[in-house]
Amino acid sequence: MTEKLDDLKTWTQQIDDVMHEIVREAAICDVKLLDPGVIEAILQNNDSVCGRENPRAFKKLRDMLMLGFIMRDKVYEKLGPVETDELVGAIRDKLRQRMGGRLGGNAAS
Repeated sequence: MTEKLDDLKTWTQQIDDVMHEIVREAAICDVKLLDPGVIEAILQNNDSVCGRENPRAFKKLRDMLMLGFIMRDKVYEKLGPVETDELVGAIRDKLRQRMGGRLGGNAAS
């Protein structure tokens, strides 16, 4: 049980760091991450979702999103899907509270 708690703490910090960097780069590019289709567009290397042109920040945003999905898959394997969904949801809620409507989508959900 202690090993699982240690894993949870480690993954929480790592996912939190990646999500903060995603939000930072999205802010630089003025991207509304939570609007429908935006993440998919970024992953397809479509920068038309940017409100501001910044190729370097867009590339980093895309790279960090891909890393985030890879990490989520690894956490699923290590902690299980329920714990992973709770962890990612808690981090997402924290970011949404901090960033408000700047992430797009419904800031209240």
